[in-house]
Amino acid sequence: MSSLTDLSMLELAAKLASREVSSVDATRASLQRIAQVDPKVRAFLRVDESGALKAAEASDARRKAGSPLSALDGVPVGLKDIFLTQGVETTCASRVLEGFVPPYDATVVRLLKEAGLPLLGKLNMDEFAMGSSNESSAYFPTHNPWDLTRTPGGSSGGSAAAVAAREVFGALGTDTGGSIRQPAALTNTVGLKPTYGRVSRYGVIAFASSLDQPGPMARTVGDTAALFQLIARHDPLDSTSADVETPDCLTGLEDGVRGLKLGVPREYFAEGMDPEVAGTLRASLEELEKLGATLVDVSLPHTKYALATYYLLASSEASSNLARYDGIRYGQRAKDARGLKELYTQTRGQGFGAEVKRRIMLGTYALSAGYYDAYYLRAQKVRTLIREDFTKVFQQVDAIVSPTSPVPAFKLGAKVDDPLSMYLMDVYTLPCNLAGLPGLSVPCGFTQGGLPIGMQLLGRPFDEARLLRIARAFEREHDFFRRAAPV
Repeated sequence: MSSLTDLSMLELAAKLASREVSSVDATRASLQRIAQVDPKVRAFLRVDESGALKAAEASDARRKAGSPLSALDGVPVGLKDIFLTQGVETTCASRVLEGFVPPYDATVVRLLKEAGLPLLGKLNMDEFAMGSSNESSAYFPTHNPWDLTRTPGGSSGGSAAAVAAREVFGALGTDTGGSIRQPAALTNTVGLKPTYGRVSRYGVIAFASSLDQPGPMARTVGDTAALFQLIARHDPLDSTSADVETPDCLTGLEDGVRGLKLGVPREYFAEGMDPEVAGTLRASLEELEKLGATLVDVSLPHTKYALATYYLLASSEASSNLARYDGIRYGQRAKDARGLKELYTQTRGQGFGAEVKRRIMLGTYALSAGYYDAYYLRAQKVRTLIREDFTKVFQQVDAIVSPTSPVPAFKLGAKVDDPLSMYLMDVYTLPCNLAGLPGLSVPCGFTQGGLPIGMQLLGRPFDEARLLRIARAFEREHDFFRRAAPV
């Protein structure tokens, strides 16, 4: 039965449709795999065994009756612990929300349930999605299935690790500055950050509201496309949700790259990139050219300001969003506080970790009287310049190709005391969030030591289908997704 977990989502869906296997079989295989490897990987914060099996039984009944809810009905998946799940504890990997059981589902969770997918549980993450290594989780770090001494990336590291370790067939994460794409690159998985507004943020615990975007993570491009189609819906409950048509990403998935112009930004191939990453990316670009794409040298001149701009804006929004965790409304409450002020300070002091406190302090400072114009307002103006850079480039090319991460997975603990070095892990991914564009990371090779390397594709707003098509053309030439992590 364990061999079931080697199937892709679409392969399992085909077997479910022919009733060759059952959803209960697949769900039990996933639960068995979780029990086998998660003590080493530590991707899960909590497993909902009874809920997943109950959903699988219902799926099998629908298949038997010939009335599946979707093509993926019965395929088990996992959820980053940032999504509200009715009746299942949701903590955002923070002590301040310990014991919080939401009374309703996030929109994307509801959509997965309505499509019939069993939900296996909640996956570990950096606390409030603030981090690039999963080490800021209040509970424990997640380990990379390709090398258990290394990080799976973050903040959606638990989602990436669970997919890579074949504990789940697919997962949902969120991407604020690269938190889907960077861990995908470090774990040999595919991660899609949709256009801002494409996927509803309703019921997603907020980090930075103008940057956060939920998206799918899976082992193959096809799986990623299929999962994305289930959650890309306009949602009137989310004021930033775009009222656009749900794309059909699977129909043109095999159309290839012939005739497409792909931009290669010179600023993304600068000093500081690991030589093996740089070499693999150059080889991948040559391969895309052989497949029929035309490579175009382009420039995104304001890229050098993106890191500072991102951390000012994201921290400012975080300081505002996290003001609600005060011990009054939900989550943890300091027990020995005397008076309201003490309740606030003790609850937040005890409940938040070091990285969250660091960003709250930075954001509060940037928004404070006398500094707002010098920092926050200026960062917003630079954000506009970064967006305009992309707009100009997309007048010349159909998509942009770059590295996803400047380095392969690094050792756990290597950067935990060096916040700036950790922030640099997102240097290639965060401009996409500032501009609100779609971005995708697809596996493109391995280092000599066997660590995965990812290639990033960036596209025009709402052009996810083209990114998936380019990624699939590259994936067809390789069997990276068939390589199992050694965990």
